[in-house]
Amino acid sequence: MANLKKVLKEIKRNKAPYLFISPFYIMFLAFMVIPIFYSFYLSLTELRGVRPPKFIGFTNYANLFQDTRFWTALRNTSVFAAVQIPLMMLIAITLALILNSPGIRFRNFFRSMYFLPVVMSLVVAALSFSMFLNVDIGLLNLLLKRMGFIPHDWLNDPDLALPSIIILATWRWTGYNIVILLAGLQNIPLELYEAAKIDGAGILQRIRHITLPLLRPIIFFCVMMSIIGSYQLFEEPYILTNRGGPMDRTLSIVLYLFETGFQKYRLGYASAIAYSLVLVIFIVSALQMKFFWRRTGAE
Repeated sequence: MANLKKVLKEIKRNKAPYLFISPFYIMFLAFMVIPIFYSFYLSLTELRGVRPPKFIGFTNYANLFQDTRFWTALRNTSVFAAVQIPLMMLIAITLALILNSPGIRFRNFFRSMYFLPVVMSLVVAALSFSMFLNVDIGLLNLLLKRMGFIPHDWLNDPDLALPSIIILATWRWTGYNIVILLAGLQNIPLELYEAAKIDGAGILQRIRHITLPLLRPIIFFCVMMSIIGSYQLFEEPYILTNRGGPMDRTLSIVLYLFETGFQKYRLGYASAIAYSLVLVIFIVSALQMKFFWRRTGAE
């Protein structure tokens, strides 16, 4: 209580500075803090359409355990993250190491080209990718026919739809991670490489014992951001596979949340899905942080 009085006294004494920064805090309170708490309240209610919410406690959360489509969406999203993130990081680290090499010509050009998909509109990228994978006129199937292989219906085949989305997401976000990794590589002192080279260390040994350990905090940041982004998968299946098809093989948690809240108007249940997603992201991120710090402390 004494601290609160001290803060209020400080604000009263310095009115002008706090007045100038107040719009940010008002917007943050109105569009972030209040909606977060109100959404949690809605998750404890039964709210359909414009009818008044009816408080039902944790019934929505209990129903999630029996909701097969929720578990299907969670499984699809987890598989997407488990496959896409390692694949993307492997490609990003490899290309970042190549682009950081002093012998590579036109490095700035290649950096810009790899980053171009990031700034491209996702709708444009997804529509272009759907044309590329089209069963009749898609470039990929035309190449397969020329090479003597059987063409596939990539986006309507239950076994190929999710891998197709993984490829699109990898192509789109690899450049973002390349730029971040390049910034980390350029901060590694060249003297370390020179000393290791004098001691007889080869290029793979230098990468293993110098580059990757010093780059670990950057890799950790990229992985954490990728985990959060992967569990928010929405636009790709919404555009490419007609909202989670075929047979819900590409149904993601956010897509299921959208369908529940804005198509079926079950806003209370959709809020419970949203908070379940927050819990899943928190658990996965906490495990990643524990693994990272344990490995770092061990070394």
